[in-house]
Amino acid sequence: MSAIQNATANEGTEKPMSTTAMVSIREVDKFFGDTQVLFDINLEVQAGETVCLIGPSGSGKSTLLRCVNHLEKITRGSIRVDGDLLGYRAHRGKLYELREREAAQQRLVTGMVFQQFNLFQHMTALENVTFAAVKVKGVAKADAIARGKSLLTRVGLEGKFNSYPAQLSGGQQQRVAIARAMAMDPKVMLFDEPTSALDPELVGEVLAVMKDVAETAGMTLLVVTHEMGFAREVADRVVFMDSGRIVEVGTASQVLDTPTNDRTKAFLSAVLR
Repeated sequence: MSAIQNATANEGTEKPMSTTAMVSIREVDKFFGDTQVLFDINLEVQAGETVCLIGPSGSGKSTLLRCVNHLEKITRGSIRVDGDLLGYRAHRGKLYELREREAAQQRLVTGMVFQQFNLFQHMTALENVTFAAVKVKGVAKADAIARGKSLLTRVGLEGKFNSYPAQLSGGQQQRVAIARAMAMDPKVMLFDEPTSALDPELVGEVLAVMKDVAETAGMTLLVVTHEMGFAREVADRVVFMDSGRIVEVGTASQVLDTPTNDRTKAFLSAVLR
C-alpha cells in the first residue's frame, strides 16, 4: 500500500494520544524501498520537554527526526505536532497527503538544526537569521532585524552580525543556524547531531547554547546526539534506539546509569569508557 493508504488504514486504530503531548508519534513504520528502517515507533514529547535520542549509527535516530519534520514521509502510523496531524489532512474519515506547499507551511512549526550548517554563503549572519522570517512568515523587516540581533546576541555572536559564514568558525556557524531556527518561533526544535561536524574544541560552545535554549527558552527539544554528557545534564528523558526500534526510554540517570536492556548496556559500555 502507499503511504497514504497505510496511514489511512492505521487512523482510528492507533493508541489514544495524550492531550498534552507537543509531539506524538504513533505506530510509525518507515521503509526506503523494500528496506524497513523504523519499526512501530511510539513516543510522546511533552511541551517544554527535552528528549535526547541516542544509539549507534544507522539506528534510525536521524530518520525519525526527519519524519517529525516531514522531510521524510512515514509509511505507516501518524505523527502529530501540538495536536495537528503532520503531512496529511483528515476528511470524512480518510487521510489525504498535503501538497508540498501545504507541507512546507506546516513544517514551520518545527525548527531544524542539521549536522551541516546549511547557511547561505552570500548572506551575513544577520541576513541568514532574518531571511525566512521576512520572506516566508511575512514579518516586517525592521522587526525581523531587531529579533535577529537579539537572537544572535543570545547565542554569543553580538559582534558578528555582518560577518559572512566563511568568516566564522564552525561553532559560530552552527550558532547562527540555531538562531535562524529560533527566529521562526517554532513549537519544537529538532537537532540532528548538531556537533558532529565540529572540531572537538568547538563542541562545547554549541552545547552551551543548546543548554541555554533547553533551560531558559521553554521550548520543546528533540535532540539526536552522541554527546552523553549533554544528554545527562540537559535531557528530561533519554531514548535509546537500535536497528530502527526504540529499545529503552527513561530519565537520563535511568538510561545512562542503570539501563535494563542488554543492548543499551553494551552500547553505553562502549561509548562511556
